Amino acid sequence: MPTLDDDHTGTRIREQRKLARLTQRELADRLPYSYSLLNQVECGARPATSDFVAAVSRVLKVDVTTLTGQPYVTELQRDRLAELVRPIREALDLYDLGPNPDLTTRPAGELVTAADQLCSQVRATRLRDAARELPGVIAELTHIAWSTPSSELWQALASTYRTAHDITVKLGYYDLSAVALDRMDWAAQRASDPCLAAVRQYMRALVYFREGEYRIGQRLVASGHGVVGQAEETREALAVAGQLYLGASVISARAGDETAVNRHIDAAREIAGRIGDASDVHWLSFGPTNVDLHRMSAAVEMRRYDDALKQARKIKLPPALPMSRRAHFLIDRARTEMETGHTDAALKHLVKARRWAPEQTRYHPAARETITGLVHLSRRTPDTLNHMAAWIGL
Repeated sequence: MPTLDDDHTGTRIREQRKLARLTQRELADRLPYSYSLLNQVECGARPATSDFVAAVSRVLKVDVTTLTGQPYVTELQRDRLAELVRPIREALDLYDLGPNPDLTTRPAGELVTAADQLCSQVRATRLRDAARELPGVIAELTHIAWSTPSSELWQALASTYRTAHDITVKLGYYDLSAVALDRMDWAAQRASDPCLAAVRQYMRALVYFREGEYRIGQRLVASGHGVVGQAEETREALAVAGQLYLGASVISARAGDETAVNRHIDAAREIAGRIGDASDVHWLSFGPTNVDLHRMSAAVEMRRYDDALKQARKIKLPPALPMSRRAHFLIDRARTEMETGHTDAALKHLVKARRWAPEQTRYHPAARETITGLVHLSRRTPDTLNHMAAWIGL
């Protein structure tokens, strides 16, 4: 049996449990999971799935990142990504200083295009490139939006804050991602853009989803629907409403409400049937394929792995689907394959996720936990799995 180091999620759960002065049995009694599973997770024999970690974090009253170990600083430093976070933090902090007389900016049209290109880079999983360019674009747009305000410029600035959120979430800096969402709201209000404001509520809902606060997540989705309902029924507004339904579906799945899952999926599918693929709207990837992907994700969250695998095998990813969404699907599928005993297939999909989206995959906690699970399930670790475990930092 191969061994891993002691710095894994199960170890951190054990440490925090002891700090809370709880025995394994006492913690298990407060969780919707068995004592046996808690014991196996703590010793590293089973992976700590995101729903399990969220439940433990709620009971122990700690942040999820305390248990996952995010951000994975050692790997971020090796990849020279950690050094790109401080300029983003500074750009988010200096939002309220008004015009910068020492700054030379590009024309407004170029900056609006640059903001959109940053969203495109994140969807292409070019996180390093986007992180390097982002602070400068924020600074220029902040200056020009204060100097010559217009809805288009405030919208573009809100978009850069959304990109800051996306990058920092993917790199594990959840505290900074929350600041980015506050800045997004600040700019969206000045743009008087209900669709942007609703997208921000969608993203906030996913923050609470990760922390296991499902009721709050559902309230934020409802708030988003209320905001986007103020807009005209355009293709943009419908796509945002549809994505809100998809967010609600996975939150409901994690909460164990199958009836709500089906209701939200059906509502999203009806909208997708009306407008078709709307991947270009706010880079949300909304459309028929994303409805199918969320239906599969809901099955994974409800731990119905046989059903999830059956769905996954039927999904055909269109060429236009953003790479970030493709990699997310592969990581979900790898977990499903592992949980149904198909360890070789699970590893194959993780290798593909690494090839397609290395920066996103390396820092994805679900990829890390699935690799941990595969190592412990292997009597003899194949070279490919050894390489993956070393690459991801285990």
